[in-house]
Amino acid sequence: MASWIKRTLAAATLAVALPVSAANYSIGTGSQSGTYFPYGGMLAKIWSENITDFNARAEVTAASVENIIKVAGGQQLAGIAMGDAVLQAVNGEKPFRKPMDVSVLMALYPNVVQFVVPADSDIKSVEDLKGKRVSVGAPGSGTRLGSTAILRALGVADDDYKAQSLNYTATTEALANGQIDAGAIIGSAGVGAITELALTRDVRVLNFTPEQIAKVHEALPAYTSTEVAAETYKGVPAFTAPAVWNVLVVRKDLDPKLAKQMLSSAFDNMDQIRSNLAVAKSTTVDNMSMLQGAPLLPAAQTYMEENKGK
Repeated sequence: MASWIKRTLAAATLAVALPVSAANYSIGTGSQSGTYFPYGGMLAKIWSENITDFNARAEVTAASVENIIKVAGGQQLAGIAMGDAVLQAVNGEKPFRKPMDVSVLMALYPNVVQFVVPADSDIKSVEDLKGKRVSVGAPGSGTRLGSTAILRALGVADDDYKAQSLNYTATTEALANGQIDAGAIIGSAGVGAITELALTRDVRVLNFTPEQIAKVHEALPAYTSTEVAAETYKGVPAFTAPAVWNVLVVRKDLDPKLAKQMLSSAFDNMDQIRSNLAVAKSTTVDNMSMLQGAPLLPAAQTYMEENKGK
């Protein structure tokens, strides 16, 4: 386990929750080239403008694992995380040493597993990654957890390829410069990092067969199949890939009144979020509980039951 994860987990054990009276809050996101950062920024803006004595900012982080740990330790009010990382956290599975004290406030949108390769690469399937230089995501990111687990599910062991631990931006730069053969990015369909890469380089995203999807789902139940249309990225053909929901996590002891204010202001202003982020079309009251196995915060469950179908 990376040393920073150990240190952060230790801090989370000793830390106390942020008092709800605090004026300044941090929302854990991811790298600036992904979708977490602008989404977290929009939420921070809306909450700051609509909740009294509430000032929030989006924090650049290594994403899912770091966000969960910091939320559990009271260092962040909320954090965006991939569903499989959240399930590992609530169950106390690696890389978490014990169950994390977090709950889901709401589901946001699905992330797509995207293994990007040069268009003329001889890599045609995930199994072809054996022996190749592959970026599997930054340490502490949901991309790293998900990509390595998916590779294992399809018979590609950790020592079968030359792993690189790069974030979104570093992954696409390394691909563009020929420093790696493939890069994993688990993000929204149309994620900025791949969009920008495809404008200057000819790339493909690996397609998953129905048999591969079935193996992934059997090993990782949080993942289901999704189809991404051609030209979602310039010159990239349509592809099928596993997808997993992203959610917003908070501490289990978050003040119910504040939780309701966060949900109400977010959904009351969802059109504003959608005008800036297409993925927010999936963020609805009806979809709040899309992540199976990780219960909603009780206040969120009540809000969903009172507002479903509106």
